Amino acid sequence: MANNTAQATQQPVRHFNLVRCVATCLLALIVLVGLAVLITWLVIRPKKFVYTLENGSVQNFSLTNNHLNAAFDFVLMAYNPNSKISVYYDYIESAVTYEHQTLAFNTIDPFFQPHRNVTRVESKLVAQNLALSPSIFKDLRVEKSSGEIEVVVHFKSRFRFKVGIWKSNHRTLRIVCSSVAVHFSWYKHFDKIPCEVDFSLE
Repeated sequence: MANNTAQATQQPVRHFNLVRCVATCLLALIVLVGLAVLITWLVIRPKKFVYTLENGSVQNFSLTNNHLNAAFDFVLMAYNPNSKISVYYDYIESAVTYEHQTLAFNTIDPFFQPHRNVTRVESKLVAQNLALSPSIFKDLRVEKSSGEIEVVVHFKSRFRFKVGIWKSNHRTLRIVCSSVAVHFSWYKHFDKIPCEVDFSLE
Protein backbone atom coordinates (compact mmCIF):
# COMPACT_ATOMS: atom_id res chain seq x y z
CA MET A 1 0.00 0.00 0.00
CA ALA A 2 2.84 2.38 0.89
CA ASN A 3 4.63 1.57 -2.40
CA ASN A 4 1.52 2.37 -4.42
CA THR A 5 1.21 5.71 -2.68
CA ALA A 6 4.89 6.55 -3.39
CA GLN A 7 4.53 5.66 -7.08
CA ALA A 8 1.41 7.82 -7.38
CA THR A 9 3.32 10.74 -5.85
CA GLN A 10 6.32 10.32 -8.16
CA GLN A 11 4.27 10.36 -11.41
CA PRO A 12 3.04 14.00 -11.09
CA VAL A 13 6.56 15.07 -10.12
CA ARG A 14 8.06 13.43 -13.22
CA HIS A 15 5.35 14.98 -15.41
CA PHE A 16 6.06 18.42 -13.93
CA ASN A 17 9.80 18.00 -14.50
CA LEU A 18 9.20 17.04 -18.15
CA VAL A 19 6.95 20.07 -18.75
CA ARG A 20 9.50 22.35 -17.08
CA CYS A 21 12.30 20.93 -19.24
CA VAL A 22 10.31 21.43 -22.46
CA ALA A 23 9.37 24.99 -21.43
CA THR A 24 13.01 25.80 -20.63
CA CYS A 25 14.19 24.46 -23.99
CA LEU A 26 11.54 26.47 -25.85
CA LEU A 27 12.46 29.63 -23.96
CA ALA A 28 16.15 29.09 -24.69
CA LEU A 29 15.36 28.54 -28.40
CA ILE A 30 13.31 31.76 -28.54
CA VAL A 31 16.12 33.70 -26.87
CA LEU A 32 18.72 32.29 -29.29
CA VAL A 33 16.57 33.09 -32.34
CA GLY A 34 15.99 36.59 -30.99
CA LEU A 35 19.71 37.12 -30.45
CA ALA A 36 20.47 35.84 -33.96
CA VAL A 37 17.93 38.26 -35.47
CA LEU A 38 19.30 41.15 -33.39
CA ILE A 39 22.91 40.41 -34.32
CA THR A 40 21.98 40.08 -38.02
CA TRP A 41 20.13 43.41 -37.90
CA LEU A 42 23.05 45.13 -36.16
CA VAL A 43 25.48 43.81 -38.78
CA ILE A 44 23.35 44.52 -41.85
CA ARG A 45 21.63 47.72 -40.61
CA PRO A 46 18.88 47.63 -43.29
CA LYS A 47 17.67 51.00 -44.62
CA LYS A 48 14.55 51.85 -46.58
CA PHE A 49 14.75 51.77 -50.37
CA VAL A 50 13.78 55.04 -52.05
CA TYR A 51 11.98 55.36 -55.38
CA THR A 52 11.37 58.66 -57.18
CA LEU A 53 9.71 59.37 -60.50
CA GLU A 54 12.24 61.70 -62.08
CA ASN A 55 10.69 62.37 -65.46
CA GLY A 56 7.50 61.81 -67.41
CA SER A 57 6.26 62.75 -70.86
CA VAL A 58 3.60 61.87 -73.41
CA GLN A 59 3.67 61.97 -77.20
CA ASN A 60 1.18 61.31 -80.00
CA PHE A 61 -1.75 61.86 -77.65
CA SER A 62 -5.07 61.70 -79.47
CA LEU A 63 -8.69 61.18 -78.43
CA THR A 64 -11.17 60.01 -81.05
CA ASN A 65 -14.60 58.42 -80.65
CA ASN A 66 -14.03 57.35 -77.03
CA HIS A 67 -10.64 55.82 -77.90
CA LEU A 68 -7.14 56.84 -76.85
CA ASN A 69 -3.78 56.66 -78.60
CA ALA A 70 -0.69 57.81 -76.69
CA ALA A 71 2.93 57.00 -75.91
CA PHE A 72 4.07 57.57 -72.31
CA ASP A 73 7.69 57.70 -71.13
CA PHE A 74 8.63 57.61 -67.45
CA VAL A 75 11.95 57.46 -65.61
CA LEU A 76 12.07 55.90 -62.15
CA MET A 77 15.16 56.36 -59.98
CA ALA A 78 15.71 53.44 -57.59
CA TYR A 79 18.03 54.22 -54.67
CA ASN A 80 19.53 51.43 -52.57
CA PRO A 81 21.23 53.09 -49.57
CA ASN A 82 22.31 49.81 -47.94
CA SER A 83 25.97 48.93 -47.62
CA LYS A 84 25.46 45.15 -47.46
CA ILE A 85 22.18 44.45 -49.27
CA SER A 86 21.88 44.04 -53.05
CA VAL A 87 18.70 43.35 -55.01
CA TYR A 88 17.71 41.13 -57.94
CA TYR A 89 14.70 42.60 -59.74
CA ASP A 90 13.67 39.43 -61.55
CA TYR A 91 10.38 40.68 -62.98
CA ILE A 92 8.99 44.21 -63.29
CA GLU A 93 5.78 45.48 -64.78
CA SER A 94 4.64 49.08 -65.09
CA ALA A 95 1.29 50.71 -65.75
CA VAL A 96 -0.19 54.17 -66.03
CA THR A 97 -3.75 54.73 -64.81
CA TYR A 98 -6.25 57.55 -64.98
CA GLU A 99 -9.27 57.57 -62.67
CA HIS A 100 -8.71 53.86 -61.95
CA GLN A 101 -8.63 52.87 -65.64
CA THR A 102 -5.39 51.45 -66.98
CA LEU A 103 -4.28 53.46 -70.00
CA ALA A 104 -1.10 51.54 -70.84
CA PHE A 105 0.93 48.60 -69.55
CA ASN A 106 4.40 47.19 -70.18
CA THR A 107 7.16 45.05 -68.69
CA ILE A 108 10.74 46.13 -67.93
CA ASP A 109 13.89 44.06 -68.39
CA PRO A 110 15.18 42.41 -65.17
CA PHE A 111 18.27 43.92 -63.56
CA PHE A 112 20.59 43.57 -60.57
CA GLN A 113 21.14 46.51 -58.23
CA PRO A 114 24.29 46.47 -56.10
CA HIS A 115 24.52 48.06 -52.66
CA ARG A 116 24.77 51.85 -52.34
CA ASN A 117 23.58 52.34 -55.88
CA VAL A 118 21.16 54.53 -57.82
CA THR A 119 19.64 52.84 -60.88
CA ARG A 120 17.71 54.60 -63.64
CA VAL A 121 14.69 52.57 -64.74
CA GLU A 122 13.02 53.62 -67.99
CA SER A 123 9.44 52.66 -68.74
CA LYS A 124 7.79 53.14 -72.14
CA LEU A 125 4.06 52.50 -72.28
CA VAL A 126 1.84 52.71 -75.35
CA ALA A 127 -1.94 53.05 -75.49
CA GLN A 128 -3.15 51.91 -78.89
CA ASN A 129 -6.79 52.46 -79.81
CA LEU A 130 -7.76 51.96 -76.15
CA ALA A 131 -11.51 52.05 -75.49
CA LEU A 132 -12.52 54.57 -72.81
CA SER A 133 -15.72 55.09 -70.90
CA PRO A 134 -17.59 58.24 -71.98
CA SER A 135 -16.88 59.95 -68.64
CA ILE A 136 -13.12 59.27 -68.77
CA PHE A 137 -13.00 60.31 -72.43
CA LYS A 138 -14.65 63.60 -71.49
CA ASP A 139 -12.35 64.20 -68.48
CA LEU A 140 -9.22 63.46 -70.52
CA ARG A 141 -10.34 65.84 -73.24
CA VAL A 142 -10.89 68.60 -70.67
CA GLU A 143 -7.48 68.01 -69.08
CA LYS A 144 -5.78 67.92 -72.47
CA SER A 145 -7.14 71.40 -73.22
CA SER A 146 -5.47 72.61 -70.00
CA GLY A 147 -2.06 71.47 -71.28
CA GLU A 148 -1.47 68.52 -68.95
CA ILE A 149 -3.07 65.38 -67.54
CA GLU A 150 -2.69 63.94 -64.06
CA VAL A 151 -2.09 60.19 -63.88
CA VAL A 152 -0.86 57.54 -61.46
CA VAL A 153 2.17 55.41 -62.36
CA HIS A 154 2.49 51.91 -60.90
CA PHE A 155 5.41 49.50 -60.74
CA LYS A 156 5.22 45.92 -59.49
CA SER A 157 8.24 43.66 -59.13
CA ARG A 158 9.22 40.18 -58.01
CA PHE A 159 12.59 40.60 -56.35
CA ARG A 160 15.15 38.95 -54.08
CA PHE A 161 17.56 40.37 -51.51
CA LYS A 162 21.24 39.34 -51.59
CA VAL A 163 23.49 39.60 -48.53
CA GLY A 164 26.92 38.08 -49.08
CA ILE A 165 26.27 34.67 -50.64
CA TRP A 166 22.78 34.39 -49.14
CA LYS A 167 19.72 35.13 -51.30
CA SER A 168 16.19 35.53 -49.99
CA ASN A 169 13.05 33.98 -51.42
CA HIS A 170 11.05 36.03 -53.88
CA ARG A 171 9.08 38.92 -52.49
CA THR A 172 6.65 41.37 -54.10
CA LEU A 173 7.39 45.08 -54.37
CA ARG A 174 4.70 47.62 -55.24
CA ILE A 175 5.58 51.22 -56.09
CA VAL A 176 2.88 53.85 -56.56
CA CYS A 177 3.67 57.34 -57.88
CA SER A 178 0.53 59.45 -57.44
CA SER A 179 -0.58 62.80 -58.83
CA VAL A 180 1.88 62.73 -61.74
CA ALA A 181 1.32 65.77 -63.95
CA VAL A 182 2.33 64.97 -67.52
CA HIS A 183 2.70 68.04 -69.75
CA PHE A 184 1.97 68.19 -73.46
CA SER A 185 4.50 71.00 -73.96
CA TRP A 186 8.11 69.80 -74.00
CA TYR A 187 9.41 73.00 -72.38
CA LYS A 188 7.32 72.56 -69.22
CA HIS A 189 9.40 71.40 -66.23
CA PHE A 190 8.52 67.99 -64.78
CA ASP A 191 8.23 67.99 -60.99
CA LYS A 192 9.74 64.78 -59.64
CA ILE A 193 7.43 62.68 -57.50
CA PRO A 194 8.39 60.65 -54.38
CA CYS A 195 6.70 57.26 -54.65
CA GLU A 196 5.03 55.10 -52.02
CA VAL A 197 6.52 51.65 -51.44
CA ASP A 198 5.00 48.42 -50.17
CA PHE A 199 6.78 45.09 -49.64
CA SER A 200 5.00 41.75 -49.18
CA LEU A 201 5.87 38.05 -49.01
CA GLU A 202 3.49 37.05 -51.82
